[in-house]
Amino acid sequence: MSDAADLWKKWHEERTAAVSAPYGPLSLAGTHWLDDHPEGRLPAIPGQWRADGDALVLTASAAEGLAVEGQQVDGVVRVAADATVTLGARHLVVIAREGLWAVRDFDPVAPTRTAFRGIDVTPHDPRWSVEGHFTPYESAREVRVENADGKERGLGLAGELSFELAGRRQTLRVARQGDGRLWAVFADATSGTSTFRFRFLYPQAPDAQGRTTVDLNRAVLPNCAFADHFICPFPPPGNTLAVGVEAGERNLTAPVSV
Repeated sequence: MSDAADLWKKWHEERTAAVSAPYGPLSLAGTHWLDDHPEGRLPAIPGQWRADGDALVLTASAAEGLAVEGQQVDGVVRVAADATVTLGARHLVVIAREGLWAVRDFDPVAPTRTAFRGIDVTPHDPRWSVEGHFTPYESAREVRVENADGKERGLGLAGELSFELAGRRQTLRVARQGDGRLWAVFADATSGTSTFRFRFLYPQAPDAQGRTTVDLNRAVLPNCAFADHFICPFPPPGNTLAVGVEAGERNLTAPVSV
C-alpha cells in the first residue's frame, strides 16, 4: 500500500470515529428554532428560552436538571451562541444563523447513532487526487442557496478552485475556512444515485501561488446525511460537475436486515 493510501485509510478511520462519537453528528436528535416556539418552551427540553440581543436567556429551576459550565441552573442565565447546556447525558448547543436562534439537542442514545453501521466509501485511488488552483475574488461574495431544511440562506464564497478531471477543466466556487482551508459544496453525475445528493470537500490552504491539492478521495458526506436536523447548504450555482466522482464517501452503510 502506498503512503497516500495509508494516510487515506487513517483519515477514514478517524473520520468514522468522529461522526460516531457520543456528541458527533449522528447524535443530533433535534434542532429547535425559537421562532417556532414563541412561548419559549422547546420540545422535550425543560426550561423557558428566549432571545435577548447577543444571547439566549434561559429560565429554569434546579429540579429541571439543566447546567451551564457545570453549574446547575436555578433562576435566569444568559447563554451565548455555541455554548452548551447539559441535561444529564444530553448536550443542548445554542446556535445563531442570520439573526435567528436555535437549540440543538445532542443525545448519545439517539436512534441515528445507535443504528449506525459505518460509511460506504470508495477505496483510495490516486487518479482522484489532482493539482488545483485557487483564484480568490476581489471581495467576498454571498449567494442564496437552499438548505436541507428547505429554507434559503446565505453562503459566503471566497473564490474559485480550478482543476482538471477526466480530461476536462472543472471549476468549483468555494468558501474559505478560518484555518485557511477551502470548503466546496458540490454535486456530480453520481449524486442521488450511487452517492448522496451532494458532498463536501475541504482542500488544504492554498500556497502563495494559489496551488493546492484537490483530493476527491476525501469527499465527505454533509452532516445532514447523518441526522435530519442539520441545515446543510446545497451546492451553489455552478458546483455540479458533469463527471461522475466515484471517490470518497458515498452514503451511510445500510443496517443489516434480520
